[in-house]
Amino acid sequence: MTPLKIGACLKANEIADHRGWLFDADRDIELQDFGSYVGLTTELEDRISAAKAALDGHNGRVGIHGPYEGLDMDNKDPELRPLISARFLKALEAADRIGARQMVLHSPYSRWYKWNLFNKPNYEQTVLGRVHDIMQPVVKQAEALGITLVIENILDVDPATRRDMVDSFASDAIALSIDTGHAHLARRMSGAPPVDYFVRDAADQLQHVHLQDLDGHADRHWAPGEGEIHWVEVFRALSDCQSAPHLVLELRDKADIPKGFAYLQSLGLVQ
Repeated sequence: MTPLKIGACLKANEIADHRGWLFDADRDIELQDFGSYVGLTTELEDRISAAKAALDGHNGRVGIHGPYEGLDMDNKDPELRPLISARFLKALEAADRIGARQMVLHSPYSRWYKWNLFNKPNYEQTVLGRVHDIMQPVVKQAEALGITLVIENILDVDPATRRDMVDSFASDAIALSIDTGHAHLARRMSGAPPVDYFVRDAADQLQHVHLQDLDGHADRHWAPGEGEIHWVEVFRALSDCQSAPHLVLELRDKADIPKGFAYLQSLGLVQ
């Protein structure tokens, strides 16, 4: 198994603390400055300027985490759906202006969806229709800009549901993201399959991975090695993936990035 190169999720003002590690090896960077209301409105120009300055000299791949709080991709209110599309489009603009070519958005699927799939007539098609209503203009703009939207599992129980949703757009501008911690938490809470099964189900639709560990109780975002995830099997599955996904540590305490990297490196999994 060949060790894989990983990077990290950071805000622009945190990049300097890890600059040598990131820049010397052209590691993936995911900027997390554009996920909030203020980040895409009153502070947008300042954050774009800060991101450009922080990324100056970086030759690796760049993505951003898009907005998500209160922005359900499956929103039942027809008056609110255009507002959600507009917020995602504004985030795409920010991504394009800083040179990012990937944007993370959150999956709308949950245990509730899984358990009620056959409880209501045409439930799957109804939900997918609402998702398309919000996402069609976003996918179209992502195509125009050459940016890939990657849909991250949050409460997903069955990884195939999100994969089928992505496939339904028939576009190279939308693909899959996996958060290792969310996948493991869904296993413990809702009987989802283990993390490596999420990876293998995604196969070459996988374009992005958040690497984080946890105890199975809460979304801890601990450094790998501090929780329960079986990292060797996760990276065995990632090594079989031909799509070269962005691999980024998404840790609550950014000071733990070297520790998390060192742990995975000690297992011969990363470089």
